Amino acid sequence: MSSCSSPVSWFPEGDWDLDWDQPFTDEDLQRIDEIVSSATASKKRPLIDSESRNHRRRLPPSLSCPNYKSHGRTVYSRTAEEVDRAALQLLKFVERKRKEVGQAILGFDIEWRPSFRRGISPGRVAVMQICCDTSLCYVMHIFHSGIPHSLHLLLEDPASTKVGVGIGNDSVKLFKDHNVSTKDVQDLSKLANQKLGGELKMWSLRSLIEELFHKQLEKPCEVQLGNWEAKYLSNPQLKYAALDAYASWCLHQALDCLPDAPDYDNAEN
Repeated sequence: MSSCSSPVSWFPEGDWDLDWDQPFTDEDLQRIDEIVSSATASKKRPLIDSESRNHRRRLPPSLSCPNYKSHGRTVYSRTAEEVDRAALQLLKFVERKRKEVGQAILGFDIEWRPSFRRGISPGRVAVMQICCDTSLCYVMHIFHSGIPHSLHLLLEDPASTKVGVGIGNDSVKLFKDHNVSTKDVQDLSKLANQKLGGELKMWSLRSLIEELFHKQLEKPCEVQLGNWEAKYLSNPQLKYAALDAYASWCLHQALDCLPDAPDYDNAEN
């Protein structure tokens, strides 16, 4: 769960089909078209100053921005049986990638119900979202399902690297709330410092999207601070959750292709 920012739209072209009991209406689809058009128009607006742009490390053309023409699908699961099935599908994906390239990269994030009262602790981790590529993202409502054995295996599997901003803190909260260890995690903020160089920064998901892709990430506070323990997640909650994991996966793909910055060792010391 990242910090709130202005609700500016940023997500891939094409509809992210929500695989659950309530399909999009014509009105929903029209709204998606409007958002995509708005995001396309915003490309002309500079998101950082010209001095920063001159010092930005260039990405290969194939990774200059996420593939907006892909048609991703969001799979929502909330019962133990559904979450188990989703985790088993992810384990098969990880095994296939292990055989092909030695490692699978999973965009990862979690959500929980915030607390607005002093002395009242925030809720337990309620939602876990995992993106394995540009075509598929899983949103698991673990507040209702718990964490089945297959999901335990996935989280503890060193054959998959889970990537995200602040993922170390997410792992600690997940262990505290659900007694499960998340193995082989990589913090994108640390990776960005290693690859981009300059003064060490505490990057957010949104600031990395702006720095690398010249886009703004949709992070509406009314969604982030909503009730993630609800019986069913709303369409905006599903979009928010899936987009966080998708953005994390895309950022890792972009950063990982860059060589380490020449001044990284000196900055770290």
